[in-house]
Amino acid sequence: MFSYEGIKMARNKDLIKASQAKADEFYTQLVDIEKELSHYKDFFKNKIVFCNCDDPYESNFFKYFAMNFNVLGIKKLITTCYTGSPIVTEQLSLFDVKGLVISKKTARNPYKIEITEVPDYNNDGAIDLSDVTELIKNKKNTLTLLKGDGDFRSDECVELLKQCDVVVTNPPFSLFREYVAQLIEYDKKFIILSNMNAITYKEFFPYLMDNKIWTGYGFNMSMVYKTPYPNLLDANRKFVLSKGYNPDDGYVKVPGICWFTNVDTKKRHEKIILYKEYNKLEFPFYDNYSAINVDKVTDIPKDYYDVIGVPITYLDKHNPDQFRILGKTDRQAIYGYRTKMYTKDDSPNFNDLNRGPTLFINGELKAIYQRIFIQRCDIEEGEIHGE
Repeated sequence: MFSYEGIKMARNKDLIKASQAKADEFYTQLVDIEKELSHYKDFFKNKIVFCNCDDPYESNFFKYFAMNFNVLGIKKLITTCYTGSPIVTEQLSLFDVKGLVISKKTARNPYKIEITEVPDYNNDGAIDLSDVTELIKNKKNTLTLLKGDGDFRSDECVELLKQCDVVVTNPPFSLFREYVAQLIEYDKKFIILSNMNAITYKEFFPYLMDNKIWTGYGFNMSMVYKTPYPNLLDANRKFVLSKGYNPDDGYVKVPGICWFTNVDTKKRHEKIILYKEYNKLEFPFYDNYSAINVDKVTDIPKDYYDVIGVPITYLDKHNPDQFRILGKTDRQAIYGYRTKMYTKDDSPNFNDLNRGPTLFINGELKAIYQRIFIQRCDIEEGEIHGE
């Protein structure tokens, strides 16, 4: 459920319209879910898992947890649907569910599915979608219609959220800030997907600073999504085909995708190996921020202990026991590290210069990409600050 920021869409009028309308119908592929969640298998034991932005008939999150229900030792799986999917239902029709009474013959009835067991219905020794389908079709109260619209902010869904231990889903990109705020408000564990641009949101970045959220294992990825929109971009189509999907079936490439979580991981405690020594020539001070510039995370000097500006890709390597996050470059200067604002007397491009950090490159003042400010917090006794 992501926008198409960063994709060249000049020839794809339908996708442009979808993005402008904040369309959020982007369905994650099962292989990508399996790859990320393989790192959390022990965590799900005896947990109530809530997928609160997923139509179970289309969602691979639902399929993953339903098929692995017994292997993971899940206590309960809850999934809610807040709108009918525009993608044609392929697994099961609502009208096949015994005992379910609906007022209109439409697939757009908001509903929830609650599963507390997944038996081997066909006695083939394995749990697969056929067993899940039989469970939903034949066991009363597994699938029930919602009274409201099924929006994650609705009273019904909030009550379900309160019951759960962890939320795993692909939230609507257009509502990502509000969605995360709700998870934080109710103190829930989560593993969710978003665009990498979320890192720069003023509402989201403080969570990263305060160690309330960190990146998962998948970071800055190009992923394939199923959508109801046509894919008319040649490069995009080639990428989709290279991954084994048919772009004519609505599969599209979306770059810059990240997993975000507040579930502890081994990755989060791996220290960055530092080998370079600080020198003024290689690590200059910004002209408009009180910090030195480091272009690559692997180049962070091992003997510098004051404020360092690093690319936002640093977050994929962040270890809170080694560094603390202090802030980032931003036009509003809310983190206190800006030392000057440029005017037209400084440069005809002063507006561009004020958007982020600047350096003198070959004698000319230039703006560079946004930086995150960090500082070592694992200083040993006797170590000194860089100069």
